[in-house]
Amino acid sequence: MNNIKRINLKRICALLIIVLSVSIFNSCKQKAEPAAKAKSKFYYTCSMHPQIHEDHPGNCPICGMKLIKVELTGSGNSATEKITLTASQIQLAGITVDTVREENTGGEKLLTGTVATDESKAEEISARVAGRIQRLFVRSVGEKITIGQAVYSIYSEDLLSAEKEYLLARQQQKVLNNPDVDYEAMIKTVEHKLLLWGLNSAQIINLSSLSKTSATVTIYSKVNGTVSDIAIHEGDYVTEGMAILKTQGLANLWIEAQLYAGESGNYKENDMVNVSFPDLNGQVVKGKVEFVNPELSDESKVVLIRIAVPNTQGLIRPGMLAYISIGNGKQNAVAVPTSSILAGGKGNKVWIKNRDGSFSGRKVNTGAGNGGYVQVLSGISLGEIVVTSRAYLLESESIFKNGG
Repeated sequence: MNNIKRINLKRICALLIIVLSVSIFNSCKQKAEPAAKAKSKFYYTCSMHPQIHEDHPGNCPICGMKLIKVELTGSGNSATEKITLTASQIQLAGITVDTVREENTGGEKLLTGTVATDESKAEEISARVAGRIQRLFVRSVGEKITIGQAVYSIYSEDLLSAEKEYLLARQQQKVLNNPDVDYEAMIKTVEHKLLLWGLNSAQIINLSSLSKTSATVTIYSKVNGTVSDIAIHEGDYVTEGMAILKTQGLANLWIEAQLYAGESGNYKENDMVNVSFPDLNGQVVKGKVEFVNPELSDESKVVLIRIAVPNTQGLIRPGMLAYISIGNGKQNAVAVPTSSILAGGKGNKVWIKNRDGSFSGRKVNTGAGNGGYVQVLSGISLGEIVVTSRAYLLESESIFKNGG
């Protein structure tokens, strides 16, 4: 009888242990599910140092640049994984795209050049009238200025006299109203003089409404550009025509390279070429041959060639190294820029921009290529949009999320 009681007691204890274990397991499972759901759907990284991953906004601990937010979408399947960035994030990261099309992947001649400013876009702001510079509003080289921005203020006896002359002519027109005097012509003459000496129409209207001259006059910019040189300081006396500052336009730049005399016949003005920049991860842009010097250098007997390239994003800077690729053999094929290809142990890969604006990785088989373009045998089609620069940022996010 006692043995039966002992057996029943053991069975009850075992049953209680099983029930308790199941209860603990379910409890843990329920707690784990919210944790999985709470997993962050974004992180912050640096466009220059993609190895940085933070869960909050801030600055890069390496270079100090502002971190960009990367949003994660998708089911976790690396073949269908998508990365979504806002337009501002794309611009901040420097990600560029282009349409897949047929390009020449045949042999090319590669020239080494240097980025220079387009001198045809250079401007100079000079003194329109003699006087003393009271204040400079633009103080540093590299600063961008726009039309209508204050550049400097000046005290000028000539300018002050012209203002008084203008106010006197308007006063005489109101008070005397002599029919034998053409006051309107007098006023227009002085107005024209004030405009030539640097005032704008708004300043002349203000002078007329206040009927009061000013000891100093502010001169405003009539050009857009980036300051390349400042020739004067506050307190300097200037004469008419003296340079105040110089500006250069960076929206279009020149690539200058040198050719041996025997090679110059292979290039002519308006030829289209591919230009890549090693400092921009091999980014490729289209350039146009704008100038081939008809004269040889006296010392080295080489010919200067100049290529014009657009710089709409402002990433290309004067002084950068550039490689100019000019085809000497035609072999058109479906191709992508060399900078688009990410080589790895599992094969080559590119990043595609989808119709919804997200980005997806795509494995591709590549063929022959040159310094500018690589033939794509499979994995991508004509008309698709491929990432041409900073694709490694998207790859970094993919590796971080999927573990490679």
